[in-house]
Amino acid sequence: MKKILKFLLYLIIIIIVAFGLFLIYASLNDYKPEEKINVFTSDNPDILSDTTEFSIMIWNIGYCGLNKEMDFFYDGGKQVRPSEEQVKKNIQGVKSFLLQNQNTDFILIQEVDQNSKRSYSFNEFDTIANMFHERTILYGKNYDVFFVPTPPAKPMGKVNSGLMTVSKYTPENSVRHSFPGNYSWPTGLFMLDRCFLVNRYKLSNEKELLIINTHNSAYDDGTLKAQQMAYLKTFLADEYKQGNYIVVGGDWNQCPPNFTPRFKENIMDTIIKTDIPADYLPKWTWLYDNTLPTNRRVTAPYKKGETLTTVIDFLLLSPNIKGVTVKNINVGFKYSDHQPVKASFKLK
Repeated sequence: MKKILKFLLYLIIIIIVAFGLFLIYASLNDYKPEEKINVFTSDNPDILSDTTEFSIMIWNIGYCGLNKEMDFFYDGGKQVRPSEEQVKKNIQGVKSFLLQNQNTDFILIQEVDQNSKRSYSFNEFDTIANMFHERTILYGKNYDVFFVPTPPAKPMGKVNSGLMTVSKYTPENSVRHSFPGNYSWPTGLFMLDRCFLVNRYKLSNEKELLIINTHNSAYDDGTLKAQQMAYLKTFLADEYKQGNYIVVGGDWNQCPPNFTPRFKENIMDTIIKTDIPADYLPKWTWLYDNTLPTNRRVTAPYKKGETLTTVIDFLLLSPNIKGVTVKNINVGFKYSDHQPVKASFKLK
């Protein structure tokens, strides 16, 4: 009996020491990006006409792992990833949709994996980039963890992912801006380092057009979102004071101010509904479609009319920009837990 107890004691000590060493290694190798990182600069940027009507599309592709048959453990489900064959199908589905919309001026994509266990190490960035040989491709990494240990039974493992902007025009530069705040240690070691990616374009009226790709926090109590939104507000207000034109698009992980759905075949998720405050940049325009959801809960496979859904993918326009059209595209959540949004705008 003493030998068994001694063995169990040693085993517990070994597990504790191993876990401690794991946390030390994770801390030493934690991805800590600077507040601003220049990811692209051009000596010969395009000059955009200030009378042109521009098209834009946003889509969180869910790393091609959250197709309509999936549930996900972070959302209360059980699965970590689908089969490798399903991920391949999702990638092909995403490629097919993007090819159908390849003439869009600006395509803002979130959750694009490069080398992640959850997507079987497929390089989704290269796969998409290789479709757009004549475009400028920009990337802002927001998730770089050597090993995510949850869930314990089937750890998510290595994750490398980020934001991707496909641009018809060549910007002056593209800068990754880190959002402030993160989860406390050690949880923060294994979570995303949120950011927004700013493409800056020259205009014929000697001002600038900023196209911003954002992906705000999920799964927090609202504290991180508040910090991120305050930081973004300051940035946007400063740029607008300079006379620049600004479009922000992406996955906000919250609804537009005072959002009221007009869904016909889906149920609105009111359990964790969070609206952006109405006094957040009140003179700016929130451009969204409230007739069709852009995101679903991943607690279980998607079922139209049963699964809780919402709108968290949309655009924010500065007062000197007019939104012309906006439409959420119904793809039935076939390849991602998000649906694409297409819109157009012009400068006032």
